[in-house]
Amino acid sequence: MPLFRTVLLTSGLVLALSSGAAQAQLSAQDTPASRAASKPMVTLQMPALPAPVPVTLNPKTTALLVLDYVEPICNSQPKCKGEMLPAMTPFMARVRKAGLVVAYGTREENVSKWLPEVAPEQGDIKIVNTAQDRFYNTDLDKALKAKGITTIIMVGWKVSGSVAYSSVGATVRGYTVVIPVDTTAATTDYEQVIGFYNILNQLNGNLTNQPLKPNAPTLSRTDMITFQ
Repeated sequence: MPLFRTVLLTSGLVLALSSGAAQAQLSAQDTPASRAASKPMVTLQMPALPAPVPVTLNPKTTALLVLDYVEPICNSQPKCKGEMLPAMTPFMARVRKAGLVVAYGTREENVSKWLPEVAPEQGDIKIVNTAQDRFYNTDLDKALKAKGITTIIMVGWKVSGSVAYSSVGATVRGYTVVIPVDTTAATTDYEQVIGFYNILNQLNGNLTNQPLKPNAPTLSRTDMITFQ
């Protein structure tokens, strides 16, 4: 929230300076546009996000969907390697040990550039996407349903983009979605909070973060997920 306020104050300063310059240039002109620009900005306070919750998942009906943990993105986004990868690496080891189905989705130019710590293995599902929703115009849904998957753990870059859109694509197709909050992020704190908020407020939303609400998203954390 401090970041949100800082952005607004900075924008207000720029607006004020711009308005002053415009008024000097236009001299005595008084237009509706100039009057609107001089009005104070409106600030809104978002409700706090619910805390992540513990969940226990059946490894036989749960898949891990990995989105864009690739070198071109993670090399340019400090949070990817600095925050997401340290949480994702041990979690991936637990996923492999539990025998979950693992699926990967990224764009054509990145299919050979996965981070080695979380790279695909033989037998994993791999799809090439052209949209942020990895279900759109791909065989992901068909491949997951063929393996009896009903729950998807969704991880990757970024929470306000591919993770948010793919979570909607999953829930409208009947999947229950779990998003470990430490395995995804966004460039700014503001964008990150908005991403999680939008996920919980989708069509079949879960505003209270009820654990494993059917066909809806749940926010969890890697150390709060168990397989049984």
